[in-house]
Amino acid sequence: MDRPALLAALRARSARPDRHGAGVEGSVPLCAAIDRHLPGGGLARAALHEVLAADPGAAAGFCALLLARSRGSVAWIAPEPAAWPSGLTRFGLAPADLLLVRAERRQDALWAMEESLRCPGIAGALLAVDGLDPAATRRLQQAAEAGGGIGLLLCPDAAEESGPAAALTRWRVGAVAGSGGAQALGDPRWSLDLLRCRGNRPQGWEVTWRPAAERLDLDVAERLDLDVAERLDLDVAERLDLDVAERLDLDVAERLDLDVAERLDLDVAERLDLDTSERLDFDTAEPLDHDSVARPEPRRPVASRRPAMPARGRRQAS
Repeated sequence: MDRPALLAALRARSARPDRHGAGVEGSVPLCAAIDRHLPGGGLARAALHEVLAADPGAAAGFCALLLARSRGSVAWIAPEPAAWPSGLTRFGLAPADLLLVRAERRQDALWAMEESLRCPGIAGALLAVDGLDPAATRRLQQAAEAGGGIGLLLCPDAAEESGPAAALTRWRVGAVAGSGGAQALGDPRWSLDLLRCRGNRPQGWEVTWRPAAERLDLDVAERLDLDVAERLDLDVAERLDLDVAERLDLDVAERLDLDVAERLDLDVAERLDLDTSERLDFDTAEPLDHDSVARPEPRRPVASRRPAMPARGRRQAS
């Protein structure tokens, strides 16, 4: 499709009375378990998202599902016909909403992607490309913000080494070998790795797409692991809070008991030592003071040395 033809197609999509694009608010939902880990409760609109294809078929199916849930006309831009409308209906994407754009040259593909994202009549646009430099991704991010739709970059898995991009999220999508009912029914199973998300940490899930119900389900084992992990996180946090509180109470109580006991023991011991010492000193000193020290003998009367006076009535002999 040449440039004039693409512009005419975009104008026609904008003129459709049932068009959805910039007027659609919120985010594109996946499933509840995954949406909880995404800002806004799903894949944000008016933003660029990068999908790395660990398995090309699985990644294309995942992108088709996202475009179908954007609820409106979408553009699929690739250097060669890599998507067929009849095959994409399995993921809920109606052929009437799909605009296929073949662009062999990179500059043509970038131009088509930017024009599609800026178009208010386009709810989502996908560009299949080997990788883009940060400047190109910034232009596409600005175009998505202007148009309000969701932008998807479908890249090979090796594109992760190309450096940081302006995309809001980065995913790696692979196929999961089936076992049991899901594979027997032909329901696609994917491994979804959220490698980068602003404001969130990396996550990983295994999911099954149910075409009959048009529902993306978290695998049973994965759901159990998630429930157990979330429960463990909650239990550990509560347990830590409880343990800390109990430990503090116990430490304070034990410390008080110990301090009181030690204080009592110390006071009693010191008191006993002091009383015993004083008692011993007193008991020992008292006998020594009274028994071992010589008592002074009573004083005897001393004869007067004054000369005897002559008795009255007697005459002194001459």
